[in-house]
Amino acid sequence: MSVSVFIDGAAGTTGLEIRERLDGRTDVSVATLEGDARRDPAARRDAINDADVVILCLPDDAAREAVAMIGNSRTRVIDASTAHRTAPGWTYGFSELEPDGAARIAGATRVSNPGCYPTGFLALVRPLIREGLLPAHALLSVNATSGHSGGGKAMIAEFEGGAGSAFRPYALNLVHKHVPEMTIHAGLRHGPIFQPAVANVYRGMVVEVPLHLAHFTSGTTPGNISAVLRDAYRSGGLVRVSQAAHATLAIEDDAGTDRMTLHVFSDPDAAQVRLIATLDNLGKGAAGAAVQNLNIMAGLEPLAGLVL
Repeated sequence: MSVSVFIDGAAGTTGLEIRERLDGRTDVSVATLEGDARRDPAARRDAINDADVVILCLPDDAAREAVAMIGNSRTRVIDASTAHRTAPGWTYGFSELEPDGAARIAGATRVSNPGCYPTGFLALVRPLIREGLLPAHALLSVNATSGHSGGGKAMIAEFEGGAGSAFRPYALNLVHKHVPEMTIHAGLRHGPIFQPAVANVYRGMVVEVPLHLAHFTSGTTPGNISAVLRDAYRSGGLVRVSQAAHATLAIEDDAGTDRMTLHVFSDPDAAQVRLIATLDNLGKGAAGAAVQNLNIMAGLEPLAGLVL
């Protein structure tokens, strides 16, 4: 028997990417609403309550509204919006982040899909805090650049119409909705300085956390940092730790896939490190993570339908 899935917001960028990954699968049956039915509250309520799993690809307020429409104890939710990423009662949908992450997602009825930038940041930082190499009171910064598809239809149209710049930093007032998510799920006492930007490429992402080794507990080496990350992600999934000596990285290195690659670079004197994640903002940063969570919740092969 297949799992019935309703994608609320299937016409948006993330919704379309999810539909593409589920297309042709026999273990999942997908329902969407077309045309005026997408804005019909009764049609949405019926579709939501008929599904085994609802995937929300909506603005925050609409996502909260959709959850409030659920009138049964059977329908489970994966929310790709920001609305529930730090909300009580919701399970954070990053299966590789904690040792029991997949088990918690498997038993959850409400799962919040991580943000694209937090996915890279948390993958780099959380294991180091958990293992005591990086103190919870560390004052961190994160530099991150995404392809313009992360900005939705309006930004895509702007860049594809030739109006977008090559590189555009934003959130210059140091306020961004991803900061609470990064702080809480990393286990930090202070929010990081978040420096996001958008580049004139369609998809792909680079997330970097630069650090002095003085930030770490005494005696920590780049080798220790690499070893902790390799151990954290040894069970596989979509996260891998590179052991190659790269001279350069590109924002597109993991574009078009659902994986994420972590890198540890250090200076010859081992006084500084650059922790870098590459991923696809629409893959592991959005649709790929949602499908991975769906597979885990439904008891299906965790990587089924994903692009590795």
